Amino acid sequence: MAIGLVGRKAGMTRVFTDAGETVPVTVIEVLPNRVTQVKAQDKDGYRAVQVTYGMRRPQLYSKAVAGHYARANVAPGKALVEFRLTGADKTELKAGAEIKADLFKEGEAVDVTGTTIGKGFAGTMKRHNFAGGMASHGNSLSHRAPGSIGQRQTPGRVFKGRRMSGHMGVVRRTTENLRVVQVDLERNLLLIRGAVPGAEGGQVIVRPSLKAARRATRKIVTPTKTGAAPSKDPAKAGKK
Repeated sequence: MAIGLVGRKAGMTRVFTDAGETVPVTVIEVLPNRVTQVKAQDKDGYRAVQVTYGMRRPQLYSKAVAGHYARANVAPGKALVEFRLTGADKTELKAGAEIKADLFKEGEAVDVTGTTIGKGFAGTMKRHNFAGGMASHGNSLSHRAPGSIGQRQTPGRVFKGRRMSGHMGVVRRTTENLRVVQVDLERNLLLIRGAVPGAEGGQVIVRPSLKAARRATRKIVTPTKTGAAPSKDPAKAGKK
């Protein structure tokens, strides 16, 4: 996994390409991402870049956390976020550096993680896309009921994982393989094609696409010529 950044979902709009096509985009305002620590394999057991974002009063932190910010010589932020690095990933970032929108380029594939919008208590038709019951033909009370949730006396219980009514939303979700349409360095904005999880004003994490990186390193297998291989049996070879 490569280095990403933390941003704020400002909303959605549309942009036009040179060919006149309209493209729906989500505007991500890149918050001030300040590097607080660069973890090493020999010292910390894994490689990662730790960043903070936003501003928060130092009085709200414990002495240990406040000292961590002081050693990095950065202003205390709202939270700490880590981006794990693999063996192939290289970084020249140091504590105190700032990550901006120029981390990504136009046309690059990214994964965006956010917290989905809360919908409250929802039924199975809204929460799990159930079809519902029949509108008539004797059905008078079970139009939106889930139907059977089990068997009989054996096993005599409802299995775990059964899709039922409950709270919907407010979960972490990642939308993969989105394209960066524009990068506004003056206003520190990212314009990403399509929708991303979360409400306006919600915090999101933008990372380079994991699937795109795997696809780039995938080995291309060249198909061989069709046909049976020559036999190594001398008896069969003599008959030919």
